[in-house]
Amino acid sequence: MSKTKSIKVFEYSTLICGQEYNGHHFKKAHYNALVKLNEIHKGNYFTIGVNKITFKNYVGVLQVDGLVIEILPKIDQYESDSENNKVKWQAALIEMLRVTKHLKVKKMDEASVATQSKHLLDIYFEWFLAEVQKLIHQGLIKQYYKETSQVKALKGKLEFAGHLSKNLVHKERFYTTHQVYDKDHLLHQVLFCALEIIASLTKGNYLYSTCKKVQLDFPEVKTIKVTAKTFEQIPHNRKTAPYETALAIARIIILNYAPNVKNGAENMLALLFDMNALWEQYILVRLQQVQEKKGFTIMGQNSKPFWQNIAIRPDIVLSKGENENYIIDTKWKNIDQSKPSTQDLRQMYVYNEYWASKKALLLYPSCNQPDQIPFEGFAPVDGKTNHKCGIGKISVFNEDGQTLNAEIGSVILNWFIRVPNPTT
Repeated sequence: MSKTKSIKVFEYSTLICGQEYNGHHFKKAHYNALVKLNEIHKGNYFTIGVNKITFKNYVGVLQVDGLVIEILPKIDQYESDSENNKVKWQAALIEMLRVTKHLKVKKMDEASVATQSKHLLDIYFEWFLAEVQKLIHQGLIKQYYKETSQVKALKGKLEFAGHLSKNLVHKERFYTTHQVYDKDHLLHQVLFCALEIIASLTKGNYLYSTCKKVQLDFPEVKTIKVTAKTFEQIPHNRKTAPYETALAIARIIILNYAPNVKNGAENMLALLFDMNALWEQYILVRLQQVQEKKGFTIMGQNSKPFWQNIAIRPDIVLSKGENENYIIDTKWKNIDQSKPSTQDLRQMYVYNEYWASKKALLLYPSCNQPDQIPFEGFAPVDGKTNHKCGIGKISVFNEDGQTLNAEIGSVILNWFIRVPNPTT
């Protein structure tokens, strides 16, 4: 369906200049562009080697010089790098983004993604184009804005200095600042900027004709430079409410687009997500979906003052009634048979103390069925131990090993409400 060159890789994998991946070469130009992008983002995205790029814990998609690089999550370093496994994890990533509302699409599985040959950028572009088409169908709004220009009839405020300099010969004209009521305003200028980016990145792609059709139906507006500050200037009221989704996607597209990175010749779009943060958000949403049924109140990123201006903030706090609290800290890594770090355990101890929690859980992903080590008490202080910590390894997928486990929230909460074993 799409003619764009595409490479799929897993997080922490490496691309080497001159080598071929999925039938497409990773060129020196691609390498140079990614190095520049990494510099802009303070080295967070990749580890740079000699003519090679090693990915970190960021997943998502990059497009540079006609090449799309999809970076997919992966739990086990020994997991197969087969195309089927990549398609499975691509569908899992899309579903995680959907559940956490980073992406608004119908539920998709790996079969539909593979059949349609879509990548993540295609899905965001489709979503944006559909939203703009809906706005055009409903009727694009007009707004008042001030314009300073030449007019043939005196209206608004006459700009004397400009009028004298521009109209010494043309006495019939007036140089004024006046109000205009039409469709060439900031809202549409921002949407048009996003449409231009999509058109430049989808040439040869099935979305290009759709984008050009939307542009033909779109009103003529001024071309402006859009920055993060531009979005702060957009008014939010009842009249602009239908634009909120389209503007949110436009923000993602525009602010992640890096034309001519550091004076280079490459136009690049980088849409990347910290997998640790995404895993935390995904678990939080799944827990909140079942909190009422299980009698819990679930809060994410609940902070308390710790020292001077420093606060401590566990990932997830579970409350059951007024005096029963539990802590969950999510970790996107596979610890296999190893133990958690001493630093993580100390952190959980402090969380338990500050939130008066009975149990804290370090939660890790797994490709197998759920597994939870019993909650064990910390070493006694002054002869007593009043709270515990456990390690939970939760299966990301259902028993079929292909689709995401939508019941993951119920499984986790059951670990806390299960009748305790006297030995734990």
